Amino acid sequence: MRSLSVLRLRVSESADLTPTVRRFVLRDPAGLALPAYEPGAHVVVTTPAGHKRSYSLVDPGGARPREYTVCVRRENDGRGGSTSMHDDVTTGTELLVSAPVNRFPLLPSPEYLFIAGGIGITPIRAMVHRLRAEGRTGARLLYLTQSAEETPFLQEFDGPQDTVHHSDDRGLLDLWPYLAEPDDDVRVYCCGPAPLLRAVRAMTAHWRVSRVHMEQFAAAGSGFSLPFTAIWAPDGRRVEVPAHLSLLAALRRDGIAVESSCEAGVCGTCRLALLGGEVEHRDSVLTGSERLSGVVACVSRATSPEIVIGPHGPSRRDFS
Repeated sequence: MRSLSVLRLRVSESADLTPTVRRFVLRDPAGLALPAYEPGAHVVVTTPAGHKRSYSLVDPGGARPREYTVCVRRENDGRGGSTSMHDDVTTGTELLVSAPVNRFPLLPSPEYLFIAGGIGITPIRAMVHRLRAEGRTGARLLYLTQSAEETPFLQEFDGPQDTVHHSDDRGLLDLWPYLAEPDDDVRVYCCGPAPLLRAVRAMTAHWRVSRVHMEQFAAAGSGFSLPFTAIWAPDGRRVEVPAHLSLLAALRRDGIAVESSCEAGVCGTCRLALLGGEVEHRDSVLTGSERLSGVVACVSRATSPEIVIGPHGPSRRDFS
């Protein structure tokens, strides 16, 4: 019987879309249908080198997909996940892949403004294709990349609703004309590196929060701040977290095993229960209500001298 949480899938196709971005098509070795997903979903892939990395599914999805397609940008100065995918994976390689999870769902709206930066096009592509396949015309795309050479799916986005902008040729695109006037009939979806998300967040500060949706591929907080103490609720252990170290790393240093994947605040694998204290949430995973009782250990920091944490599961009030 197929596991509902982890699948063993085979790479049926692999091709370079740009000098640094490679497309991988994953299928069941027996040809079985895969678990359903909707635009915005991602899977966690275990690379041949043992890294766990989250990758958005680039196709629109549906009820019984026959394949999952992901795109991986090679980061030579990263932590090894992308280089393993590029160097160790070929057609026929079998990989452990999680069932899809969607924390960036496409919600109903009369109109949409999509803003994609670089490899952030991957979940946005799935959304745009879904809407246009349904005959929806109110889906505008701003696709921002460094150059035409480094633009995956460049030929797909040449319609009247598409703006593809290369910074090497024209500098940074001024987003203000697109965001100056808030519109409750428009949902803004933005995916890309942290500087782009910060800019969009600042320019949409006067929009309704419910109309702006973001996903990023880098940690929301680029630097660590003050040291603090984390109290591990199961045994009362006190873990000192220095300014230069993440909560996740400090817990592991002191022998507390916490599962993780992206270690950039975008997948939620290292989420823990927040049982006491105050936190600066630097992730792009938890909702407003979830932040009352949870913390993403790889990026978030305490703003109080101490916090009390435990394995993810029960809420804060269950421990009171």
